[in-house]
Amino acid sequence: MSARVGAGTTLLLTGIAELTTNDAARGEGHTDPGDALLGIVRDAAVLVSGSGADARIEWVGPAAEAPDADDQRDLGGRAVIPGFVDSHSHLVFAGDRSAEFAARMTGTPYDGGGIAVSVAATRAASDDELRALVAGRVAEMRAQGTTTVEIKSGYGLTLEDELRSLRIARELTPHTTFLGAHVVPREYATRRAAYVDLVTGPMLDAVVADGPTALAESIDVFCEPHSAHAFDGDEARTILEAGRAAGLSLRVHGNQLGHGPGVRLACELGARSVDHCTFLDSADVEALVAARGTTVATLLPGVEFSTRSPYPDARALIDAGVDVALASDCNPGTCYSSSIPFAIALAVREMGMTPAEALHAATAVSARSLGLDRAVAPGQPAELAVLDAPSHLHLAYRAGVPIVRALDL
Repeated sequence: MSARVGAGTTLLLTGIAELTTNDAARGEGHTDPGDALLGIVRDAAVLVSGSGADARIEWVGPAAEAPDADDQRDLGGRAVIPGFVDSHSHLVFAGDRSAEFAARMTGTPYDGGGIAVSVAATRAASDDELRALVAGRVAEMRAQGTTTVEIKSGYGLTLEDELRSLRIARELTPHTTFLGAHVVPREYATRRAAYVDLVTGPMLDAVVADGPTALAESIDVFCEPHSAHAFDGDEARTILEAGRAAGLSLRVHGNQLGHGPGVRLACELGARSVDHCTFLDSADVEALVAARGTTVATLLPGVEFSTRSPYPDARALIDAGVDVALASDCNPGTCYSSSIPFAIALAVREMGMTPAEALHAATAVSARSLGLDRAVAPGQPAELAVLDAPSHLHLAYRAGVPIVRALDL
């Protein structure tokens, strides 16, 4: 092997049967579309410097060309992928809504009203209880290959409880989203305008009091005229424009329960992501195509599984030229699953995505929706996951089997 590369303690990962890099340069020359999209390197090695959260990638390439290192770890012919980026989750909550899930399985439709149950339980929980619950959920995600997670508030819906939720989320991720506009809480049911004023005034002011990234980097809104509990287009616009003026990036829950203004509003205002996208018309798709490079359509197939709703047509979106991401939407009501592999399997089986497209959506594109780059390339964080399998194809092929985990360095 050649001379040592990089500074400090280095570790060479070898025995990688297939490495997904998401590096466009490495995709050039591949005849297989999936290999090209993922920038596949076979019989690969990765050189890493540092450890833990400070680990960085120093070199990537064929194992036969690998540089020397201080230490070496043989992964035994396994596949390595970028760690999943779960760009949509609601982890700060207490309580249980399994009975609601059971009711939906026998025909009760979802309309957003059950969120109030989680709000009551979350408000009643102590800081330590919430902290332990969130930490456990993040650990559960990591055990399934997720290395980056976005966490929203939204189950407090008072000034104090929204700030508390964001502070707890911030202990575990820098990617936090202020979702005071999740639903209108019961105490404001007959005073909707007053609640919008609270979200865009005192709540937002407190969130950004120490700078726009102190407690949250983004603001979100559940724009859904088909729910009596969520926000219509005009209310959503007011909330998003206030968040943007305060320096926050924009995210939108849009078009989940029916056709509506959410997708086009997100594209118009330059949101980083519009999530759900279950019910789209041609104008919505055209708006997403025009917003490519700015606004990602984040699909959440675990929600459709858990609510018996129709799945979005990912195949049509990709063929039209839309940037499509995948995330879990882990939450207590409509998808209590933290598993990105489950979302990938559903995307392949139910939404027309290829295994390569689904993996790319859950890593590179979901990262882009958070303003990140998650290629396996020199200079990038060493946020990797390893499969007990020789190829990324096994993520969908072995649905429900725990074959992937974050790689500890």
